[in-house]
Amino acid sequence: MNQNNAIMVKSMTGFGKTTVETGNKKIVIEIKSLNSKQFDLSLRMPNLFKEKEMEIRSMVKEQLDRGKMEMNISYDSTLEGNKDVSVNDSIVIKYFNQMMEVSEHLGFEPDKNELLQTIMRFPDVLQVKAEELEENEWTILREGIKKALDEIDRFRIQEGKALIKDIVHRIELIQQLADQVPQFEVKRVEIIRQKLQEKISEWTDIKHIDQNRLEQELIYYLEKLDITEEKVRLANHCKYFIETAEKEDAPGRKLGFIAQEIGREINTMGSKANEHDIQKLVVRMKDELEKIKEQSLNIL
Repeated sequence: MNQNNAIMVKSMTGFGKTTVETGNKKIVIEIKSLNSKQFDLSLRMPNLFKEKEMEIRSMVKEQLDRGKMEMNISYDSTLEGNKDVSVNDSIVIKYFNQMMEVSEHLGFEPDKNELLQTIMRFPDVLQVKAEELEENEWTILREGIKKALDEIDRFRIQEGKALIKDIVHRIELIQQLADQVPQFEVKRVEIIRQKLQEKISEWTDIKHIDQNRLEQELIYYLEKLDITEEKVRLANHCKYFIETAEKEDAPGRKLGFIAQEIGREINTMGSKANEHDIQKLVVRMKDELEKIKEQSLNIL
């Protein structure tokens, strides 16, 4: 991987919007995304574009990969007078005759002009011919969608840079905190030694002590309290985390897994340490790790 790959890490948060015009239509395309483990697209658009829904979904999936997304496509017709509208003569006549019969039955003469105006507001009187998506309109719409996707992609890349910078900085803070642990281990070991000596002094008053068994128990006890392996594994996990963050294009899931391993070592170190200053460092490391986990969830 070259150095430029680091800038291709993307956040799953983004927004893109573009407007295109075709004939008498001004089409507005908006898309926004949030983090999600899978590809989840909510798509709203006029019936005119419904036939292209699967192709549009494919375009979004190919470029944005995963995330919870909302996409809205709408249009305004700038030439309303061009709509193909016709009057359904048979329906008008049927309504008119029925209204005249009702008027006669009720015993009054209606104003025919007012009656006709009322009928023209009835359902199905005016027929608007269904629009069909023309090939040139789809070509322009597709280009508009591409522009909106490019815009949200640029947004996600910019956000991704900031996220990677932040979590790498926090991993480095964990490394610095871990580097402070050894200075307290001398004190910790001395405390453990004093406690053991006190216990051994008590045991020496007891007859028939099995010296071999005593030595085995002491070794087992000291091994249980030793945090050398945890420190080594923590250092390796932190190093691997930074390498993954800086060298892989879509490291989100992997960073989450590595963060879990880092957390495991920090927790074990805290439970074994049995020393106040080391435990304070552990709490601070846990705090940084929680922020890292939150940020990692938003990385593609």
